[in-house]
Amino acid sequence: MITGSENESQEPDARVSRRQLMQGALSTGAVLAFSGASALAGGERQTAAKAGADPAAGQASFIAGAAKRIITPDPLLPVSGGLGIPNPVKEKRGDLFARALYLRNRSGTALIISLDLLGFPSVLAERVRARVPKVPGANIVIGSTHTHSAPDCYAFPDGKGGHTGDLAFMERVCVLAAEAANEAIERAVPAILHTATDEARGKIAYNYYAPDLYDRRMSVLQVRNARGGACIATLVNYAIHPEVLGSEVGILSPDLCGPLYDRIEAKAGGMALFMNGAQGGMVTADNRLLDQPSDPLRGYWKDARTWEECERIGGLMADEALRIVDKAPAQTNPTVYCGATMVTFPVDSPELWAVVTLSPLKYPHGDERTIRTRMNCLTIGDSQVLTIPGEALPNIGFYLKRAMRGEHNLVFGLTNDAFGYIMTKVDFRSFPAYTYISRVSLGEMTGEILIEQALTLIAATPAPDASPQSGEAGKSPGD
Repeated sequence: MITGSENESQEPDARVSRRQLMQGALSTGAVLAFSGASALAGGERQTAAKAGADPAAGQASFIAGAAKRIITPDPLLPVSGGLGIPNPVKEKRGDLFARALYLRNRSGTALIISLDLLGFPSVLAERVRARVPKVPGANIVIGSTHTHSAPDCYAFPDGKGGHTGDLAFMERVCVLAAEAANEAIERAVPAILHTATDEARGKIAYNYYAPDLYDRRMSVLQVRNARGGACIATLVNYAIHPEVLGSEVGILSPDLCGPLYDRIEAKAGGMALFMNGAQGGMVTADNRLLDQPSDPLRGYWKDARTWEECERIGGLMADEALRIVDKAPAQTNPTVYCGATMVTFPVDSPELWAVVTLSPLKYPHGDERTIRTRMNCLTIGDSQVLTIPGEALPNIGFYLKRAMRGEHNLVFGLTNDAFGYIMTKVDFRSFPAYTYISRVSLGEMTGEILIEQALTLIAATPAPDASPQSGEAGKSPGD
């Protein structure tokens, strides 16, 4: 069940056995119990005072605030593109940031945090939430951009009895992310929301395994000061691997996200932040050198791994984001709602089970090789947002967006956790090209479990507001 409690300590113990998980997934897909972590409107109203709401909430219905902190390590640390030993670096290009966007209405609260990291596991996310007392933990969604040029925040086992992470850096990230979040709350002012979606044009992304199999849609959420119209923040949601540079060129960097932020902030003002989408298997930056094929028969090209290419792609994404949101109608009193549930997944991958059990971060896990993680479904005005705790393949993203209920439907990948690739059972180990992503997936049933529980969560979330353009309220599930 999904309850209206905001107090995370009231969550029931929703543990189920591994056998129950697998049997449920194979029969009905009902594989887990829902926790009491949802922040429903009634509970939000009852606990707003306890949560230490900003005084501005009493003066305006919708308020928003944004803040950021640099999290670049000093001295620089090796960078990681996934499982394995991180690579040493000689320089940095741009800084890594923690960026926080706070949204509040009388209907509810949401705090969105974006980190320029490969991934940010839930065990660290809970440290951030514990340092942000004014917002219930279940209302704080924390995602990573997935740059492949940042330090490891998983503490991967190194095969020698140690690990690959820097624990002091990880703790510092938690402290700074919480600082950004608390400042965003304090800076909240009466605001107006603008949201839009369109296909992003130009040479930005492609699917390395099947070039045309990716979601070209970019969604942009922008909040502006209600008193004068100055931009507070611009959130860009798009599916792409920020791996122009990758982890092997000796550079620490936010990759294409850095130029994206810089261009938006220079042109629109305020703060920019990026939340990735369903970019698994393998939606990546289109840095192909199309005049230099490496395997013409199979359709592979050499690529440009330069900072200039980061600037080209990130700048183009920024220009497209501002084009898309430019004519978006104003939403002066948008609903803000944040629902949440805990999901249990079996862990079949030996590599990922080693991360869970051997990392010094002490990931919580079940005795029968299971892990639990949070998913959120948010209503923000006429839009709906679903979080995914890993890298979902694009077909999963397309399907879930089709089932969502907003005028604009956003999927935040690598959010609240980052447990590898998420694919359906018919894709799992189905092609030679999927060998790697299957190996670093939790298991064959991960996508099935995710889809079934996402659909339930979407259905339980209140419909988004009527679109300012159409005047029609959000659709019902299945429409």
